[in-house]
Amino acid sequence: MQRPAFTIGIEEEYLIVDIETRELVRDLPDGLMQSCKEILGGKVSPEFLRSQIEIGTKVCPSISDVREELKNLRRAVADVCGEYGLAPIASSTHPSADWYEQRHTDAPRYNILANALGGVIRRLLICGMHVHVGIEDPDVRVDLMNQVLYFVPHMLALSTSSPFWNGKETGLKSYRTSVFRAVPRTGMPDEFDSWAEYQRHVDVLVGAGVIEDATKLWWDLRPSARYPTLELRSNDICTNIDDTITIAAMYVALLSMLHRRRVQNQRWRIYSRMLIEENVWRAQRYGISDRLIDFGRGEMVPYPQLVDEILNLVKKDAKMLDCTDELEHARTIVQRGTSADTQLRIYHDALEAGAGEVEALEQVVDWLIAETVNGV
Repeated sequence: MQRPAFTIGIEEEYLIVDIETRELVRDLPDGLMQSCKEILGGKVSPEFLRSQIEIGTKVCPSISDVREELKNLRRAVADVCGEYGLAPIASSTHPSADWYEQRHTDAPRYNILANALGGVIRRLLICGMHVHVGIEDPDVRVDLMNQVLYFVPHMLALSTSSPFWNGKETGLKSYRTSVFRAVPRTGMPDEFDSWAEYQRHVDVLVGAGVIEDATKLWWDLRPSARYPTLELRSNDICTNIDDTITIAAMYVALLSMLHRRRVQNQRWRIYSRMLIEENVWRAQRYGISDRLIDFGRGEMVPYPQLVDEILNLVKKDAKMLDCTDELEHARTIVQRGTSADTQLRIYHDALEAGAGEVEALEQVVDWLIAETVNGV
């Protein structure tokens, strides 16, 4: 059985803030997007809200290549924004921005979305990151989607960066997940026996006029409608670029492991969406600070132990893909915390030092700017 290419591409969405006020811009200044496009070409584009910018790497053959590509893209966007007194932040929510004040981009695609989804889509003041892995055979793509779904909560927990919403601490490490799931056709995909069965389901919605094509399926994990890839969409965007690369490395290594087992006529056990959704909830609520359910054992397991088990599980594949060091960084994330953990620590330290809530949140934004802009 031919091994998939396992090429990698990453898409990231950034919120653009005013460096002086720390507030989210309502509209990008004239010329900013054009300047980005002159430097990056088709690798940069506007997003649904006018305060956002999306970038997408080229197809990369290795984790080291995609890291270099992503670093250059982040750097270019930061440099252009800096010329206007602005900065990108790699965070799935802005700590204090009010979604009601935001306006969507005036383009046919986004106007159609605004009309179709009504008030729900206006609340989507959130950013994420998507990891594409090249798997040429569509049936293999669907088969691996069914199996790797088990690990989606584990990767979400490692990426959390949205503990605040509209100026308030939410009690969740990934509030973005809760906001996004108000949109239809999100969450866990069904299990499909083949590409043909998946396509039949898509055709029902297309034929009924509900969607134009499969790009309107916004699941946590989906076969890309544009590329021969399996696209991971569940994660918050990581503020630290090394964290981003670790999640991409974990995802491609897990797919490699599952394919290797497939060749040996072995399969990862498929668990119900009900059970996996419970781990998704625990990941968005607690991030890496609490336990997830090990369904094989039928018990809760501390997150650091689960990371150790995953790294051991994909050890051979990490060597094959030359991403052992990037995967080992997962232990660093567990030790020092995710972006959400750091944001909360900065916020509470500021409050304890006598700052008001507004000032404490501004200190969080300052850190997000520094980590996004200077961390590359």
